[in-house]
Amino acid sequence: MSHHLMNLKEIQGYELGAQDGKIGRCKDFLFDDRNWAIRYIVADTRKWLPGRKVLISPISIGTIDIANKTLNVGRTKEQIENSPPLDSDAPVSRQYETVFNQYYDWGNYWQGGLIWGVHPYPRLLLRNDTIRAKEEPPQVETNLRSVDEVIGYTLETSDGGLGHIEDLLVEEETWVIRYLVIDTSNWLPGSRKVIIVPEWVDNLDWAGSSAVVKLTSDQIKNCPEYDDSTPLSRKYEKVLHDFYGLPYYW
Repeated sequence: MSHHLMNLKEIQGYELGAQDGKIGRCKDFLFDDRNWAIRYIVADTRKWLPGRKVLISPISIGTIDIANKTLNVGRTKEQIENSPPLDSDAPVSRQYETVFNQYYDWGNYWQGGLIWGVHPYPRLLLRNDTIRAKEEPPQVETNLRSVDEVIGYTLETSDGGLGHIEDLLVEEETWVIRYLVIDTSNWLPGSRKVIIVPEWVDNLDWAGSSAVVKLTSDQIKNCPEYDDSTPLSRKYEKVLHDFYGLPYYW
């Protein structure tokens, strides 16, 4: 598969196109903070389904039409409307996720050792031979967090704060967050930006609105600068991973 990283802030606001018409816009993303994968797109469907939190899974995302700023959802409006309802302010529980997957006849992403259950890519969970829960779901909490909330968090190193999270870069094929874009302009001169890998995040402090990382300020200061005006190249990724001494994820 081709390698393409998407800026999540750019995708926010994209239209969501069902098989038989538009259903709203992309409002937010919910990601699993254990492995930094986007599990759901939260749709803004207030004009169509007011009072409901409508979730779209990457399992059902077909093509991403960048030219027309549209995410194409491989479901009909009726299927989406009849999906298990969730109040607009309600959290997404593991119990709800299980019912949601059973409705669409999908496998569960948490059953198996890979990012998407027994598969590396979400769309493979469309297959009918994937593992499904026949028993009651385990009584565990989901670790779903809002991208909209995380953007703006302060980055805290071992020796102080040095910027804030400006964006997240997600891999189109897997919907895994590969990088956090850090704006250091309030700490370093100029408008310098850097990117770090989620593996370096030690803790997301929801109460303190900060991301605590296992890095020093010097490491951030000396790492390769990120230019958000050009697509991220594999060559730059290799330089970045070598700088941090990380194995390549690809």
